Amino acid sequence: MKRPQLSIFNLQYSIFNFQLILFLLFTFIPAVAQERIILVNEGMWQTDNGRLTYFEDGRVVSNQWFRDVNGKKLGDTPNDIIQISDNLIAIALNWSNIVQFITPAGKTVAATEDIPNNRKLATDGNYVYATSYGHECETTSGTRYFDRGFVAKIDLSNFKVVAACEVGYEPEGIAIYKGRLFVANTGGYAAQEAHDYETTVSIVDAAIMKVERIVDTHTPNLFGKMSQSGRYLCINSSGDYYEQPAASLIFDCEKALNGDADCYVRLDRPATYNCTARDGRFLAIGSSFSYITGDNEFSYLTIDPQTVMETKGRSGLEQTLPGTLKADFSTMSQPYAIYVNPYTGCLYGTDATSYEGAGYLYQWSPQGQLLGKHKVYVNPGHLLALPPDGHFSLTKQGDVNADGTVDVADVSTVLTVMTTDIYGQAADVNGDHRVDVADISTILTIMAGEE
Repeated sequence: MKRPQLSIFNLQYSIFNFQLILFLLFTFIPAVAQERIILVNEGMWQTDNGRLTYFEDGRVVSNQWFRDVNGKKLGDTPNDIIQISDNLIAIALNWSNIVQFITPAGKTVAATEDIPNNRKLATDGNYVYATSYGHECETTSGTRYFDRGFVAKIDLSNFKVVAACEVGYEPEGIAIYKGRLFVANTGGYAAQEAHDYETTVSIVDAAIMKVERIVDTHTPNLFGKMSQSGRYLCINSSGDYYEQPAASLIFDCEKALNGDADCYVRLDRPATYNCTARDGRFLAIGSSFSYITGDNEFSYLTIDPQTVMETKGRSGLEQTLPGTLKADFSTMSQPYAIYVNPYTGCLYGTDATSYEGAGYLYQWSPQGQLLGKHKVYVNPGHLLALPPDGHFSLTKQGDVNADGTVDVADVSTVLTVMTTDIYGQAADVNGDHRVDVADISTILTIMAGEE
């Protein structure tokens, strides 16, 4: 029996159908956006004109995104933004005295209005912690009054302030490590209030909201948002603007918890705007202002925190940034932020220009090649990348105890959870809603892949 012959016409028709299917797939099925950035524009203080810019895959979608989505203004002087979970983001609105909660699509969820003069945020997934320059705070247990500044604890089940803890004067940056809050105190109102600049980092037990330890760094005015790389923090010091110059600290949380006096190293270059790169190093732009000379000098840094700590600052600091970033930042009128997308590696920076008019958002490739410059709004200062697949995690997979590394300590934590017979989300490494030997197996696989 002869086989049927495929005619040239049938072959061409089949190829055409295949090409048509491919065309329809790529034309009408939208690709998932890889670069999804929320940029917080602070606006002008006391003018109630803070805005959000939404940037996606090389273009500004909107410079008034919050208003577009919700039909109302964001608020006055937004100071920070963090992601909490797949469906929740928090924004600190300093002069509106509000912590605003939104979804990754920009829609409002709730607002906590009991934290005056709030500054920076951190979260453990169940609570949000906010630093405040204020002296009183409404909690579910009544009004708390403080001589200095404080940290407020917001319960995400009801968005109420359930506790508050006094720290130093005018606290700024805050980070979480092993259930402890690390709070950098500034004393930033020293010029108008009867106190000096602060030089301390307060360590707070987040569960009971009590100060456990105070580390005196002998470095004044620890101002700005801090970056975290596992056990290490990058903390800026603005100095006193006269005799004591600006600087920065690399702070080892593990050593601090162990009571080690050598838990920080002071670097002679400031890290005014800083972020964490995907390789665990810090990238920073330092702004050093002096009232004596009137000069504002900039520095550009890449910091390896582990090397800095091991060598006590003799190594681990490079006065450079990836690719063309240093050259590009040096052309800006007023560098105002630096950021690395943790999902894609793309880099971002902002220029506040005159502080009164529209600023600019810059984007670079992971190698540091400039990809574009985009006009945004007034004082663009804080960035948050959304995960392309929509799934957010506070820690990398396998890092059950949230110390920045995947090791035998995480195996031990899983074993502890298993013996208590209580489900713990962090210990459910493989996401099957059980904590068992399969999670230990997953951790061991991750450890083997990192060797």
